[in-house]
Order: sequence, then C-alpha cells, then structure tokens
Amino acid sequence: MSQSTSRSTAADLIFCNGLIYTVDRARPWAQAVAVKDGRIAAIGTNDDIEALRGPDTEVVDLAGRMMMPGLVDVHNHHTRGGQLDMFETSFAASLTYDEILALVRTRAEKIGPDDWICGGIWSSELVARLGHTAAKADLDAASLGRPVMLRDDSLHNRWVNSRALALMGVTAETPDPPDGHIVRDTNTGAPVGLLMEKASSLAERAALKSVKDPLAREMASTKRAVEILNSYGVTAYQDANTTLPMLKALNALDRKGLLTAWCVGSLPVFDTLTGTEVFGEPLIAQRNTYRTTHVRPDFIKLFMDGVPPTRTAAMLEAYKPDETGHATVCRSFLPLPEVVYWIARAEKMGLAVKVHCAGDAAVRDILDAVEIVRQFHGPGPAHHIAHASFIAPSDIPRFAKLNVVADLCPAIWFPCAITVANKAVIGERADRYWPNKDLHEAGALMAAGSDWPVVGLPDPWFGLEGMVTRRNPKGTHPGTLWPEQALDLATVLEIYTRNPARAMGLGDITGSIEVGKSADLAVLDRNLFEIPVDTLSKTKVLATYFEGRCVHGEL
Repeated sequence: MSQSTSRSTAADLIFCNGLIYTVDRARPWAQAVAVKDGRIAAIGTNDDIEALRGPDTEVVDLAGRMMMPGLVDVHNHHTRGGQLDMFETSFAASLTYDEILALVRTRAEKIGPDDWICGGIWSSELVARLGHTAAKADLDAASLGRPVMLRDDSLHNRWVNSRALALMGVTAETPDPPDGHIVRDTNTGAPVGLLMEKASSLAERAALKSVKDPLAREMASTKRAVEILNSYGVTAYQDANTTLPMLKALNALDRKGLLTAWCVGSLPVFDTLTGTEVFGEPLIAQRNTYRTTHVRPDFIKLFMDGVPPTRTAAMLEAYKPDETGHATVCRSFLPLPEVVYWIARAEKMGLAVKVHCAGDAAVRDILDAVEIVRQFHGPGPAHHIAHASFIAPSDIPRFAKLNVVADLCPAIWFPCAITVANKAVIGERADRYWPNKDLHEAGALMAAGSDWPVVGLPDPWFGLEGMVTRRNPKGTHPGTLWPEQALDLATVLEIYTRNPARAMGLGDITGSIEVGKSADLAVLDRNLFEIPVDTLSKTKVLATYFEGRCVHGEL
C-alpha cells in the first residue's frame, strides 16, 4: 500500500498479472485493472495499479490468464430461454421426428392429464412433414391426451396436438389470424396441428392460462436466464420482444439486487408470439414505470416478415415452387406508411426501433422507411435491422449511411439445419447468407446476438468461432458458408462487445475496459489470440464480474 493511498481513494478490487484485452483501440492490452464503486478506476501495469491498493482492497491474481470485457448479446429472448430451461421440455433441433415423439411420450407419462407439454426446439427441416394430418395423429398418440405445444427453431411456428387445438378453440371454421396461418387438411379443412407466425399466439395464449402464478414463473425464468448468460461471460443483453410480464419481473429482480446484467427492452407494437395481450401504445406508455438502473426499455419492436423455411420471409425474388407448383412471392407484413409512422413516433418518444427482417425485401423496406424519416427528422437514433442475413448488395452501404445497426442473429453464419431448410425453398440464394465482411467494409455498425433459445444456448463462443471460420463448430454440417465473408478475430470481438453496447445505447457504460465504465469483465481459460481459430468455441469462462462483483465462477 502506498503511504498516500487512503481507504477513501484505494481501489475496492484489483486484477493483476493478467493478459487483459480491453477492446479499446487506443490501449488494447493491459496487465492490471483497478475497480472502485463498481467502475473501472485505472488501467495499466502491475506497478501502476499497485499504487491504488489499500488495506481493504481485494486482489485477484489472474496468473497470466486472459481477461476481457463482459460480452454483450444484442438479441435474445431471455425469459423464453430461462422458462425452457426450468419449466418446459427442452430438446435440440437435431432431434428426429421419432425422437421428439418419444420425448413427448416420456414427459406425458410423468405429468397430470391436464398439464401442458410445452417446449422445443424442432428443426425447420420438419415443416413439410408436420403439415399433414398424420403428424397430428402421431403427436396425439405420443401425448396420451395431454395438450402439447412445441416451438420451432425460429420461434415463429408451433406444432400442437388435438387437445391443444380444442383448448385454443380452433376448428375447421376458425379463420386465419392476420399475418398468421393455421395449416389445414387439403380435403377436410381441419387444422393439422401446424401453426405459422401469428397463429402461434393462439397456442401460447391457451398454454399461458394454465400457469397458476405467472409473475413468479416470469421472475424465476428471468433469474435463471441471466445466470445462464453470466456463465458465458455475458453481462449485457437486449431482449428482442419484451412483454409487460417481463418488465414486471425484471423490475422486481433489480429492486431486490438480483439482476446481474444490463437489460435493454424492445416493446412490441403489435400482437406477438408470446400469448400476452398488452402491446403497442398501452405497453409503451408503461415503460418508465418499470425502468430501473439496469432495466432500460428503450426500443420498440416491429415484425416485417416471418422466416424463409415457411415461405413467410419477405424476399425480393419468388420462392421455389411448392408441392402444388405455386411459386410464392412474400411481401412485408407492414405497409411502408405504417412503418414510417412508427419509426417517427418512436424517435419523438426518444426510443429506437428493432425490426425483425428475415428477407431482403423486408430489409429494403426498413431502410426505405428510415431514409424517409431521416429526411424529415435529420440524424436520429440507431435503429436495428434484426437478423440482417439476406441483404441485396445495393442495400449494404445504406446501413452506415442511415445509421442502421446490423443486428446479426441467430449465431448461425455457417452450415446448419436452418441453412439447409433455407436452400430447400430459395435454392442457391441460400448460399448468400450473412454478408458480414461486406457490411463491415461498408462501415456498418455490426452487433452480434444469440437469438436464444432459437439456438439451444446463448453461447457466444460458438457463434464467435463461426463468424471467424464460417464453418459449423460442432461439425454437424460440413463445409463452409460463403467463406469470403469471414472476419478476423479482433473485429469479431468488437462485434460481440463494444459494438452491441453502442447499438443498445450502453456505449458509455459497458462493452470495453475503459476508465469510468462498469467493471463488467470475463476471465477466460485461454488466450483467444494464441489458439487455433477452430477451437474458439471450446472457450470456458472461469469467472464473470458485473459491476465489480463476481456473479459466476471463481478464481
């Protein structure tokens, strides 16, 4: 301890003897860091930081380990992920049709006759098979009369059985909801159990009615979700579809001191796929009621389209002909004037907009809408195009020009089940998926998200490796996906830390190790810059710190 260091000026916590990657271009590496009052107080060498050591300072010897900023997930569905982990039947999208049925039967044998079997995630490759009456009959047999609702790997579609359809009140006479489709038997018109897009809300709403204490479950799911995120080194995230129950749960947890990450909310303007009934202006009006230090409902959420495997993504070119020979042309759900209205409305409220755009036509529509608003409002907040996966080459430079964020998720920029399903409906265009390098070279602000639980876990290391290699880290699908779009590791680390923090409005708070920022840190079991890039996905987080407090692991 220096003679001049008093308790009032001493650091609360010091990390020393480390390989500290700051993601600060002015000073990318350091040996030691001091923390006071949950903020970074100083960065430098061991000798520099030793001067801040006091009698009560906690000292963590990193022993040569790599430490970096806590990671930031720009797009996930955290409560859904926690709920799936704690209360539902979770399975990988790699499961076959028969394996899913066996899992349903096993679950049905353990629960009461009126208990719901909810969960997922089934692969988009199964869409064609589930769209027939025979699949509903198989699910009926496996479920032993229990109601079943299973979500797909886009979270946009549901597979339900006859008992669930009855509880939903869906029959052959039930009309399709707006922007939704109840798949029906071509001969009888009876629903076959496959629900697409907004029709999925009918199932979610029915299942939600069976929950005895929704707030308690929402709080437990949220707490578990953040624990899982922390275990991967994530200390900030944006929920991409934030409902009123989620806001209530987040608020309650933070007031109890139990929320160990920054959470930015995206409030849905229209009915979504969650089953809740408060959205649009009534939800937006309550945003500040539930705002806390760590809960920031600063975005609204729009959906412009669905997803390619179900031919609901808005694409500039037609889909391949379906089994009837019809080549579908899908356009955006919302007309341009309505999108312009909501972007302008959000800006007047001091909010940004996150927009689901799976197809290149939807992307263009949003860029057009932002351009119109910019002409009237001038420079404005950074709006997000969520997914940013299929983009016409001429639209790529418009991201930087219009200050639109490329929200890159889910973390599947390599061959996988979804790329296979895409190819089945759009052919060779599926190979031009995720133009990440083109976006980077055009100056776009790129931010990575997991889209968990669309992917099984919010594991950033899995996606990080794939963004560098364009190969599937698990090896389940061989080859590379558009390898020319691979990015270098330093750039990808920014896309997983500093960039999403900026995109979410947290750029002055977190995302890099700089004096004054929150001490959100991840200590790793390896130096990412000294290992083969095809082992990045094996990275383990030894300890995660949020505001200078260890919230996962130990050293």
